Amino acid sequence: MDPMTQSAQISSSQGFADGQNSAAKESKLSVKDLIHWRDPKKSGLVFGLSMLLLLSLAAFSVISVVSYLLLALLCVTITFRIYKSVVQAVQKSTEGHPFKTLIDKDVSIPPETFRKHVDASLTYINRALKQMSRLFLVEDLVDSLKLAVVMWLMTYVGAVFNGITILILANILLFAVPPVYEKNKTQIDQYIDVARTQVNTTIAKLQEKLPGAVKRSKTE
Repeated sequence: MDPMTQSAQISSSQGFADGQNSAAKESKLSVKDLIHWRDPKKSGLVFGLSMLLLLSLAAFSVISVVSYLLLALLCVTITFRIYKSVVQAVQKSTEGHPFKTLIDKDVSIPPETFRKHVDASLTYINRALKQMSRLFLVEDLVDSLKLAVVMWLMTYVGAVFNGITILILANILLFAVPPVYEKNKTQIDQYIDVARTQVNTTIAKLQEKLPGAVKRSKTE
């Protein structure tokens, strides 16, 4: 192979890899930009659509919401298909199916991509199972007591809110907290440090007073 051709191929492959990496970075940054309201129009659109979906799920069943969404999508595509057919018949054009490029597009998931996501998910699942085993089998008494307190508090949360309401509140906080934190980062960090210090002091005192508590080793 000609050295210049080989160099051009290497440069093109590197450029393609750099393009993929930059696209991945942009996709990651776009989520951060959305919740920080870098582009108010896009952030408002995503926030409005997500709230509309959650409010729909709160008012109707999941089956009804999914059915309405699919029905609306079908109405749009069928109407557009009929409109293009009428236009082509009147103009006697041979453009063909309006969605041909989308129909011919390969939407199948490559096995390598599927296996990669499965392996990544399996890592998190195994980590969660190990943590649950450690907490429920009381490897560390203080950590298990903290989980018990959290679960006890969650019973009161569940008595006041249902799952959809919690998701709606989480969605509002997701779009409300980051810009507020960004504007008041210094003051909020100070309060967080004070609260963290108080919590760590209380936990340390509790560990000393609990009889038979499993102390963390210094190597951990």
